Amino acid sequence: MNAPTSFIVVLNCGSSSIKFGVFDAADPGRTPAWNGKVQGIGSPQPDFGASTVPVRPAALGSTHPYAAALRLIRDEVLRWLDGRPIAAVAHRVVHGGAKYFAPVRVDAQVLADLKALVPLAPLHQPFALEAMEILLREQPLLPQVACFDTAFHHTVPLLEQLLPLPYAAYERGLRRYGFHGLSYAYMAVALAERHGEAARGRTIVAHLGSGASLCAMQELRSQATTMGFSALDGLMMGTRTGALDPGAVLYLMEIEKLTLEQVGRVLYHESGLLGISGISSDPRVLLAREADTPRAALALQLYVRRVVREIGALTAVLGGLDMLVFTAGIGEHSQVLRERICAGLGWLGVALDLPANAAHAPLISDPASRVRVAVEPTNEEWIAARHAQHLLAG
Repeated sequence: MNAPTSFIVVLNCGSSSIKFGVFDAADPGRTPAWNGKVQGIGSPQPDFGASTVPVRPAALGSTHPYAAALRLIRDEVLRWLDGRPIAAVAHRVVHGGAKYFAPVRVDAQVLADLKALVPLAPLHQPFALEAMEILLREQPLLPQVACFDTAFHHTVPLLEQLLPLPYAAYERGLRRYGFHGLSYAYMAVALAERHGEAARGRTIVAHLGSGASLCAMQELRSQATTMGFSALDGLMMGTRTGALDPGAVLYLMEIEKLTLEQVGRVLYHESGLLGISGISSDPRVLLAREADTPRAALALQLYVRRVVREIGALTAVLGGLDMLVFTAGIGEHSQVLRERICAGLGWLGVALDLPANAAHAPLISDPASRVRVAVEPTNEEWIAARHAQHLLAG
């Protein structure tokens, strides 16, 4: 009699949502056997974004809604598994610091090390660690694997790692790490399959979601990226500033007398599209309002300008550009912002096929474009499942 199929459960924990995927442990296909998410955690109307009964707000409670969301996912996954075993739980972890690059089995020491990095990724790190801690306590024998967003950028040269601080800071771990690595790792696989040798040239991938970054690749390896020491750097985002004159932070603290906690809230939660528009961090909302709301239009203009500027900078680092790829929520679904970004790159020879762009086709550049422009859905959960499979087999 054959042994029952076992599964790897992948958790991708954010500050207000938890995405999950359930993959065959022996052969994790790119399409999970089942997946979903709880979103709007802590809001009046959370919901379970999977093919099951929507969650009533009361189901999560108000005292510990995040822990309640994790329990809800556990219960739903166990119900779906119907007695079939879980081989491991894999976690997307934003920051591995200077110690962790390869996927690692989670134990008390690893958990303690990762807790020390919470200040570097406060929107994500604490929540992944909360999930690990709960599982370690409740199911200590269940293997857990941490998969790091910083790992993909381990190939960047020393010049791209250094911050222009005293060199001793680099020796203490103050360096540019880069993030969204699981997404870029998937791009390295998917682009090679879809575009062949063309993907191995000078490629920039634009991961544009609520968090956003660019990665310059050559031979499908990271050469430079816009996020650095923390997930605040680089592009303007939904609620985060992106790159900012550090003098502005000193001014907020010294002259406007904001506390460290208040400054952190401004930088992480009150800036970006939300801060400029005063309306929303969601580009869809701003696009609908830009015609009659000047600040909505201004926020979108600044967002596009920052993306164009950073693509130009990374193109200089690569010595040219052969391919531009859009991924993540905004990159995959906003034809308008893709069109505006590409319009700002006409000097590079970027030209869109507008009907293909409107259809979100895999290739959206005009045949006459000197730069190939592509749209590729990301799949961070599959990369994490594959990491877990390899580590357990290893």
